[in-house]
Amino acid sequence: MNIEDYRNYCLGKKEVTEHFPFDNDTLVFKVLNKMFALASLKEWEAGTGFINLKCDPEYAVELRERYESIKPGWHMNKQQWNSVYIHQGELSADFIRSLIDHSYDMVVKSLPKKQQQKVL
Repeated sequence: MNIEDYRNYCLGKKEVTEHFPFDNDTLVFKVLNKMFALASLKEWEAGTGFINLKCDPEYAVELRERYESIKPGWHMNKQQWNSVYIHQGELSADFIRSLIDHSYDMVVKSLPKKQQQKVL
């Protein structure tokens, strides 16, 4: 998966917008103004890119135990966020997309019912 595939996949989801709220390097995707994915463009270009994705806490631990490419979220709440290292080659693009889907769904479920209806 390259940066354009990642960007296009995230933007293809309902009610998603992209932002640079922290600096000119960290690309953040939000669903109805709530973060579900973020990545450093510089890291990606350097070949060490990763995506921070929200995750169910139990599933997060399971993923970290199973895959070397998935670690506790860098600069994030370690219980609810994973850093998914793209360039290590361990994870397929389909699997990465499923992790993005999971993050998106976790955030949507946390929204008030009225906002959830915009997405469903």
